[in-house]
Amino acid sequence: METQAVAAGTAVAALGRASQAAITPARALELLKQGNERFASGKTMARDYLAQVKQTARGQFPFAAVVSCIDSRIPPEIVLDSGIGDLFVARVAGNFVNDDILGSLEFATRLAGAKLIVVMGHTECGAVKGACDAAQLGLLTATLANINPAVSAVQGDYVPRTSGNAAFVRAVAEMNVRLTLQKLRDRSVVLREMIDKGEIGLVGAMYDVSSGKVMFYD
Repeated sequence: METQAVAAGTAVAALGRASQAAITPARALELLKQGNERFASGKTMARDYLAQVKQTARGQFPFAAVVSCIDSRIPPEIVLDSGIGDLFVARVAGNFVNDDILGSLEFATRLAGAKLIVVMGHTECGAVKGACDAAQLGLLTATLANINPAVSAVQGDYVPRTSGNAAFVRAVAEMNVRLTLQKLRDRSVVLREMIDKGEIGLVGAMYDVSSGKVMFYD
């Protein structure tokens, strides 16, 4: 039984091996879309988290992996209305990928069976704003450098090209997601082969911190 396929008012059980195996990449995306719709409308599923802890103690069978920002306003498990054992989540300021995160995603998919990878940016991203302003602060400087390609790639008459321009910040955040999707394919042979074979899906997403809604796109 899929995690979400439970009658209203019934506590949702964690996924098992057979349930995970039956989920296709397209179905995984649909489950996340449905989860966000429930979250944004205030109709989230009932979950007994302690029961899910016990159910997943000897094994985990997540159906998707999410790369997101560390921003406190966008916990993926909550905004996608998912439970313990449903999602692998990698979080870093600016939701970019490096070799460590890519290796983690290879584990999540090839070895642990997740069917979908989502790279999720968000509006009003502090890391993106910092990159737009070329902020300098200790090790954060190197972190924000991962977003610089998106700043440079955004074209158009954005004046000023700083964090003070909300439209520019949004454009950079969206470009950062798209470049991250491309880097994932370019850098990881394992993930690229799985995507090309249709074994897993890869999508981008933007979370709106004002509405709680996620927009998914290829």
